[in-house]
Amino acid sequence: MPPNSSEKQPDPYEILHIKRNADATTVKKAFKQLAKEWHPDKNQSPEAEARFIEINEAYKLLMDPERRRLFDSTGHTDEQPNFRKQHDYSSFRRFDPFDDIFSTFGGNFRFNFKYGEGTNIYKKQSITFKSYQNSVVQLSQKQPYLILFYSDWCIACAQIEPIWRRLCEELEPINFGMATVHAGREVELAKRLGVKTVPYLIMLLDGHPYHYTQPSVSMVSSLDFIRSKFPHKLVQRITEEDLDSFLGGWMDNRVRVLLFGRLDIIRLRYLSVGWEFRERAVIGYVQMDRSDTDSIRVRYSVSSKVDTLLVFHEDPYTPVASVAMTDLPYPTMKDIIDGNKFLVLPRLSSQSVFDALCPVESMRSRRRLCVVLVTQDDPAHDPSRAALRDYATATDQARERERVRYTYLFREKQVDFMNALTAASGSPVETNHRIVILWRTERHTLKYEWLEGGWEVEGEKHNTSRENLRATITRLLHSNQPMPYETVIQELFDEHAQGIVWRIISKLVSVQDFLRDNVNQDDIVPAVSIMVTVIFIVAGGYVMSYLVKLEEERVSSARSTFVDSTGRVKIAPQLRVHELRGESYNGMVRLLKPGCRTIVVLCDSESKSKLMPKFHKACWPYRKNKTLMFGFLNIERASGMEWYKRILVLGLPEPRDLNINPKNTIGTVIALNGHRKYYCLYHAKHPEAVFGLPTNPGATAETEGLRRRHTKSSITGDFMGFSDNESESESDVETGDKRKDSIASDKPLLNYYSNILFEDQLLEGLGNWLDRLFEGTTLRYHINYWPDWPGK
Repeated sequence: MPPNSSEKQPDPYEILHIKRNADATTVKKAFKQLAKEWHPDKNQSPEAEARFIEINEAYKLLMDPERRRLFDSTGHTDEQPNFRKQHDYSSFRRFDPFDDIFSTFGGNFRFNFKYGEGTNIYKKQSITFKSYQNSVVQLSQKQPYLILFYSDWCIACAQIEPIWRRLCEELEPINFGMATVHAGREVELAKRLGVKTVPYLIMLLDGHPYHYTQPSVSMVSSLDFIRSKFPHKLVQRITEEDLDSFLGGWMDNRVRVLLFGRLDIIRLRYLSVGWEFRERAVIGYVQMDRSDTDSIRVRYSVSSKVDTLLVFHEDPYTPVASVAMTDLPYPTMKDIIDGNKFLVLPRLSSQSVFDALCPVESMRSRRRLCVVLVTQDDPAHDPSRAALRDYATATDQARERERVRYTYLFREKQVDFMNALTAASGSPVETNHRIVILWRTERHTLKYEWLEGGWEVEGEKHNTSRENLRATITRLLHSNQPMPYETVIQELFDEHAQGIVWRIISKLVSVQDFLRDNVNQDDIVPAVSIMVTVIFIVAGGYVMSYLVKLEEERVSSARSTFVDSTGRVKIAPQLRVHELRGESYNGMVRLLKPGCRTIVVLCDSESKSKLMPKFHKACWPYRKNKTLMFGFLNIERASGMEWYKRILVLGLPEPRDLNINPKNTIGTVIALNGHRKYYCLYHAKHPEAVFGLPTNPGATAETEGLRRRHTKSSITGDFMGFSDNESESESDVETGDKRKDSIASDKPLLNYYSNILFEDQLLEGLGNWLDRLFEGTTLRYHINYWPDWPGK
């Protein structure tokens, strides 16, 4: 109820029978009790419905902290956009300080101050920031809004007051919202909308403000401004060439409306009705005094003396509704379109369409059914949709038309919805050309039943399907028989939503409009300066990153050089990795000079791409060491695997046969000293690689005890793919020979920490192992000679 109404607002505390200091829990409890008592479905009293609405409104008021606080302090709430209570002093004569002065000259000359009378309409239509946010923005989705900013003692505001009155008289009857804002009192709203002066005119469409930028306000310029802000093709001009494509475009799930008029311009009332129904109807305008529209007028027998409105569904030849008047009023157009805004067989293309076609009805005796045909967006499915459309058109029972709606959906677009319907056992595996009958008991809960036999469209099978559908609908409408399935659904996918590209374009257009409306001549130079600075920084950063990238590529592709102290250019050391095979065996192992070593990693062709970068990274710090060589051994070569097996056997205290799984040797690193005939081993599951505790006769008892505890906690030799065949006594201290023994055993690989190591984790400890290798603290396996390369 508006606050300036003489009728007193009902007391919500009295309605709910609670005290004024009641908390939210008490309010909810009282509401539930009274709602249950006065619900119209349970209470047959004539006043039950009104009483239930009153209880619901009281509950909403008390659960809103701001509205409750306002009611407690003033005794009323702000229910309408016109929130501010204004007192009308127009009946009182304002004090004129010049009356006595000019009356002494014996004349009737006076200053005629009528500002108070002139701004009375502004005060009546005044809104606050809160009402703008909570009401006006939402209303602008269906109703264009015109907002005027004014202030007290504004001469220009008083001068345009007659123009504003005429605008209200012209626009309010055609569904325009008219509001005013006091810029001095609503500073935050004025700042948010970019208002810097008064009077200031803004048009609001779908929450987006459009600014009037003309230097003066007039009736003609205001109407031109309003007309220009509507979308370009909101009402399309239709000629003979466009008619068929216009009426045949109903696959977008919207009805077609033709407006016939004699004026060259499209009237604002047509634009307004097009804006309100833009989601459900496409509106075209036919100018009747043109030669390229005569055939349209003749085709539908439209008189050239009156304005005419025709509404079309799927049939482009026969309109489902029509009205002809000398001047079509907005309410008439709205009623006609609103009553025919859905096709005969509409598509469930969004949640809003689903809510309108299949409303919630919790009472079983009054349940409303939604017959849905499952199809795909394919012309091959058109016959099934056409057959159901014909069936829906032939339905002549008023009771069935009121409680049953026939629809279809695209299965590939409403995936989540279809998954919910087919989740229950007994649902058909193939859902194309099948009909499901829905009953929504709650917003996200529905009960449903699949029509047996599907929906056939040929011959006698089609007649059987029609009879089966008619019998099923009759049974569900006239009996309280429960439906077999129940499911919870999510929001339907909005097939009409704009894609990411169009949303970006729309946002850019909105930004352009905002800048054009708000940026003046004085703001251009700073804005351009900021934009140029940002562009320069971004471009500079891009150029720098590009140059760095080129430099990195040049360094990596060419051999690096440097200038030594004598001024000579020398080649910088590089890390070269050679393959260990028969041809390179002597040079990399047998013929190594004293003090030189070769470090080799074992891999196969599959793991090489993962292991070599990590091997390269771990060895890179030693690239300048001329005593080191680096290589890799391909275990897929039979000769390479046989050589590796031979050096392991030579490192054992006594010969034995080994059964080695080549895959388990991947990631092993061997440091070979060709001159002194020994090698060191690294593997991620080698206890030495994990703990760094080599076994040697000179180790302390504490070190050996720690190593023994770690070793005994797992299975000795659980690396490299084999372990010892012979059990060891708990009192024995594992020596270097037994460690070699464990290397050569043939038990299957077990995880040292009871987890799995992946290939990219095998060389994580190589860097630390290399440090210990060059410190001389790693275990050395001595051999008597280097074996020949197999097959050479």
